[in-house]
Amino acid sequence: MSCWGVLLSVLLLLPPGNSSPSCPLSCRCYSLTVECGSTSLRETPKHIPPSTQTIFLQDNRITHIRKQDLAALRRLHYLYLQNNSISAMEPGSFEHQAGLLELALNGNRIHLLSADLFQGLQHLRILYLSRNDITRLLDYTFRGLQRLQELHLQQNSIEVLSDQALSGLSSLALLDLSRNNLHTMALIFLPSPVSLCTENPWRCDCALHWLRSWIDEEGQRLLSSAERRLVCAEPPRLSLLSLVEVPLNSLVCIPPVVQLEPRRLAVRLGESLRVSCHASGYPRPQVTWRKASQGKAALSPRGLVQEPGAGSVGRAEGFDPDTGSGMLFLSNVTVAHAGFYECEAWNAGGVARVTFQLAINSSTSILAPPRSPGSEVSREPLYALGSMAFSALGPATQTAIAVGISLLALTALLLLMMIYSRQQQPDKEHILYVNDYSDGPTTFAQLEEYRDERGHEMYVLNRAKPVPPPWCPRGVGLFIDSQIAYEIHC
Repeated sequence: MSCWGVLLSVLLLLPPGNSSPSCPLSCRCYSLTVECGSTSLRETPKHIPPSTQTIFLQDNRITHIRKQDLAALRRLHYLYLQNNSISAMEPGSFEHQAGLLELALNGNRIHLLSADLFQGLQHLRILYLSRNDITRLLDYTFRGLQRLQELHLQQNSIEVLSDQALSGLSSLALLDLSRNNLHTMALIFLPSPVSLCTENPWRCDCALHWLRSWIDEEGQRLLSSAERRLVCAEPPRLSLLSLVEVPLNSLVCIPPVVQLEPRRLAVRLGESLRVSCHASGYPRPQVTWRKASQGKAALSPRGLVQEPGAGSVGRAEGFDPDTGSGMLFLSNVTVAHAGFYECEAWNAGGVARVTFQLAINSSTSILAPPRSPGSEVSREPLYALGSMAFSALGPATQTAIAVGISLLALTALLLLMMIYSRQQQPDKEHILYVNDYSDGPTTFAQLEEYRDERGHEMYVLNRAKPVPPPWCPRGVGLFIDSQIAYEIHC
């Protein structure tokens, strides 16, 4: 049989095109397209032909996208994954799809977009991410997408748009951020930076000064009337006003002011420490802690700072960015914790910093000094070591002070012993001897107290009172009044 006869026999044995062995089960394959929509898939199907250019996977139950799911599809141009339950995508999942032009991920459960998620999509034109659970866009989230023209992010819960979140999108013509929770937006260089940003609770302060100026200069001709109505939600005096109606001099901020007491503290090894740093200003400042390293402020190790409801250090953890306060928390304090810490507060109006010094003492007997008024330091338990200035003195000075304290303590002990010994002596009758041998001795019982015109005490003898025997012929008597002791010889 000729070669053509063998080939014809093989083709006759193959099933119809829709049931090709290379087409995934429950999918339809035709030309360079694979259609698997609404088939209750829980993961990306296997055995998709490598030559496929378009895949429809919408309206399924897919929850994850892994690197191996699409690794063989290097000719893919269009990928539609909308309306699934995708909550996690492995970084690099699209690194082999260099020719992808359109990617639809809208209507899923995506919460966070990592900076490496879209790595390899240098030719992507349209990206759909609307109707997800995205709350923030971090710096360089879309790096590498230099040819992206449309970015759809509407109907998420985006509250934070980092300064460099849209960095690298040099070809972007449409940005849709409508129906999110955005309060502000940093200056971004785009042809139409607010093309669709309506229905957000905008905070009209100095951070939107650039946007207000841009609308006056260029935005009027680029935006529709609906898009120009960016309504202010706060401050209350500007509430419900459109941004274009707010004068530039009304877009103001109040720089932060930081309060921290005490500024210095010493603790014992193994104890815990909480120090609260409060900041005021408008908009409400964000607060974080940094630990100084070799004279420079550096981010503290993770787990060092706690929020009132959450806290780690850095600007995303270790403090609550909406409360204006940050808590420095140290547990099981070691010598390595000693040093200088810096509380930093910032908003659109500026930055404020305050330094806190922590010293460590390994002694086992520590007295806690009284707390200063307004102190925000709590102890679990926490024992202070006294003045930080004492630890800064030289060894000779410290020794002299210690000796002085010891002498004072010894003096106090001797006084207590003298008082105790006097109290233990039996009471004796006090006798006053006068230099009058004929009259004999006189006891205190014969004294009567009087006061002169100026109120001075005077004692007068009353010899009518009986005198108890015996009489000492030659002795020394001691007469003691309230202030003076008289020695009189008989």
